[in-house]
Amino acid sequence: MKNNAVMPYIVIMVLGLTLVFFLSIKGIGDADKMAKEKEGNEKTEETANNDKPEDIYKNQCLSCHGGNYEGGAGPALVGLKDKELIKDRIVNGKGIMPGGLVPEDKVDEMVEFIAGLE
Repeated sequence: MKNNAVMPYIVIMVLGLTLVFFLSIKGIGDADKMAKEKEGNEKTEETANNDKPEDIYKNQCLSCHGGNYEGGAGPALVGLKDKELIKDRIVNGKGIMPGGLVPEDKVDEMVEFIAGLE
């Protein structure tokens, strides 16, 4: 008897379809968790780590404003002193920056952090 060359492809297909099925079931289960997190009923790991302005910066701002606050896609943050302007940008956003990246209860701390950058 000769080996069937199609058999490995069938096994891979069955394994792939099984994996897709189980991952989709997992995703459905996570959808409920994500909905609760969005409503604020549970703290996510990311929001749990956002207790300090430095952590908020690392999680939300670093990709646009740079590791040394020098700017990139967003403007440089070093030297900004107008706290009202900083607060307005954090809360409302402007241009490509969306508002609401910082939790409301941490906005004032974040404003102080940015205004204190040298």
